[in-house]
Order: sequence, then C-alpha cells, then structure tokens
Amino acid sequence: MGGKQSKLPSDSTNTRDALMNGSSDVTLTDEIVSDVYPNSPVTRTRTVIEKEVKRRSFAANHLVELFQEEPILPTVSAYLPFMLSDAIFVGHLVTDLDSIAGAIGAAELYGGIPARASELNSETKFALNYWGMSAPPPIEELVVSQPNAGICLVDHQQLSQVNKCIDPDRIVGVIDHHALQNSTIVTERPIYIDIRPWGSMSTIIAHTYLVVQKRPRKCVAGMLLCAILSDTLNLLGPTTTTYDKMMVAILCKLCDVVDIDKLATAQFRAKSQELELLTAKQLCQGDMKVFNYNSTNFKGTIGFAVIETTDDDIILCRYKELLENLEICKKESNLHLLYLAVVNIVKLHSNLLILGDNEYDLALKSFPILENTDRNSLSNTIQENNDNDNKHKEMIECIQNGIKDKKIMHLGNRVSRKNDYIPQITKVINNDGWS
Repeated sequence: MGGKQSKLPSDSTNTRDALMNGSSDVTLTDEIVSDVYPNSPVTRTRTVIEKEVKRRSFAANHLVELFQEEPILPTVSAYLPFMLSDAIFVGHLVTDLDSIAGAIGAAELYGGIPARASELNSETKFALNYWGMSAPPPIEELVVSQPNAGICLVDHQQLSQVNKCIDPDRIVGVIDHHALQNSTIVTERPIYIDIRPWGSMSTIIAHTYLVVQKRPRKCVAGMLLCAILSDTLNLLGPTTTTYDKMMVAILCKLCDVVDIDKLATAQFRAKSQELELLTAKQLCQGDMKVFNYNSTNFKGTIGFAVIETTDDDIILCRYKELLENLEICKKESNLHLLYLAVVNIVKLHSNLLILGDNEYDLALKSFPILENTDRNSLSNTIQENNDNDNKHKEMIECIQNGIKDKKIMHLGNRVSRKNDYIPQITKVINNDGWS
C-alpha cells in the first residue's frame, strides 16, 4: 500500500476505533479515481463503497495477518460451541444470499453442513457461480440423511420463516441479526444464540473467523463478502454498521477483490435480472414476512413484502396486477393487513403499494412525509429518462394514476423492512394505539 503508513494507537479504545473506522492519519489523498481511462483526462469520484474500503485498507491489512492458514488455535477453539459441531446450518424460507452465504460460512467455521431452505434467487446463483461454489443441498434431504444432526438457524428465528420439515427439538443454535419481534422459536432446552445488531448475518460469521483466527477459504470469504454487500445495499443502507464496513475491507483482502465497485455492480444487476420475468404472484410472495401483533387496540397479523430492484418503474407500472395478487394472498394467508414495498437499490428510495383503507391509514401514520419529499410528485417515483418513446410515456401515466388513486405511496429514503418499516408500524400500533 502506497503513501504514509500509520501506526495503530496503543490504547485499546483508540485501537478499536482506528480499526473499525480507519485510522485518522490514513486519509484518502485521492478522492478521484484517475486511472479509469488511462489515455484520457476523464476521472470519476470514488463510490461510497470504494471510499469505505480504501479508508480501512491499512487496518484490514493488519487484521488479515491474524488469520491462520492452519486450524484454529487450541486455546481459542476450546471455547467454540460444541453443539454446533456437525450441525446443519440453514437459512430462512424465501432464501436470499445472506442466508446461503451465512450457512456456508458457518458450516465451514464450526465443522457442520450447509443447507438451503428453498430455491435460490438470481443474485445467490450469481455469487455461487462467481466464486465457483455449488449450492447447498435442500434441508428436506439433510434432515433425513443426517437424522442425528442438530440444526442451527441462520439469518432468522421466527417460526413463520422456518422450513416446515425442521423439528424444533433438533434446533441447537441461532445466528442472526434481526430483532426478536414476534413468533420467535421456543425450545425445550438452552441453545447457542448469537444475535448482533449488524447489517448482515454474514458479517457476524466473518467477524467470528477473525476472533478465532481461522482463515476462510477464498471462495467462502467471497460468498460472505457478496452477502454483506447485498444486505447493506453496498454499505449504503440504514442498517449498515462500522463492523460491516470493516469486514468488507478484510474480506476484499482475503479473496483478492481489487475492484469492489465492479463486483457490487455486477451482483446488483443480477439481483434485478429475473424480476421482469416473474409473475405478479411470485413478486408479491417472493420476500414476504408476517408479523403478529397483540396490542390493546389491534390483535392481528400484518404481512410485509419487499421487492428490491435497480429499476422500480418496471415494477410500479404493474401495480394493479400486483394489488390483485396481494388481495388474494391476504385472504389465503388470513392476514389483517398486507403491504408491498418496492425499493430502488441504486437511488435508495422506496414506494409502498396500498391495498385498502386500513393499509393506507396505518401507512400514513407510520410514515409521515419526510422533509423535501412530495408524495404526489412524479419526480420522486419515475426514473430519469430522456427517452420519449411511447412505452415510457405509458409507464409514467400508469404510475401517476396509481399515485392519484392513493395506491402508490412514496416513502422517501426509507429502504429497510428491518430498520425503517416494521419498527415504525410497531410503534404506531403499540405506542400510539392504532386500531
């Protein structure tokens, strides 16, 4: 690494801050990437993710030296939870990249077997292919072939997200980064629990590798890296912590990623790739979670689905079709309320599809208009497009009608179900007495 080399502070508090945030004298002398076009004066500003990784480059190099090529140090391995050895590690239903990468990383770390709870999405397939890994086997097969193995849930702990083939008596652990909100699993005996308020469950796994000084294989480090990028929206999402940023910097070193922005762009393109081809039903139910409430004035269930895309126009112009399927899903699932948020993962804003009067009333109270946000302004919803083709005009007109009819509600820069949506809804129901 060129430029001035900094020394880490001697006291523990300052050392931690320097490692996590980047030492104060490791500055970005070059905010402009000048080698994009070698034979041209054209330059570009570093992206946020490039800046965060660059800022922690020295600390990452320092920490990578702690990883051991050989097995974990005996003095440390003695404290690893014995019940996770030979366990099956599996994520939630409607499997995403974090639950797959976390299962793979945890299985290698603790000496178990990774599994998948459902079919893979396009983003997860991209990451597996990019790092040359095979998809974990279905959990349905492993619970039969490994009848004596315990099961560790990763990236979830709510019963509604647990694959139905899993016997609760076999659960020996939970590794997660979500709040304990409702319908959490109940076990007959104590189990291993590791829940941290970080942006990605894979950050927890990567951090544990560092703590026990075990070096993950390059392909495993790559999967963990991609999962953190996915869950934190390229370190731009509201759930992102300094731990996520530091682990991304370290994992880049471990799996030899030089151009992090190029990897992130390719991954997010893959994430949106299949959305155009999905039916309205698949879009509505692809990433839906159910939350149960038992407050004084409201006792019922609320479903909240999310679609993350790089082009929200294509999704929003199908709002009538989506609302029809949401109504069917609401009845079939016996839900009291059901929402669908369409999140633009590039521009970091979202829009909420409103099914009925009750959904509208709760949303209006839960998501007050943000400063500089006009819910009726088309500029907040439609992507910038200089093309005057008829198709784009039809999309504009369609989405404009949805806004006028109060079927599409702009939520500004709220983009996280875990951090922005459910906590606000819960506050209005529990604290403000919504009914």
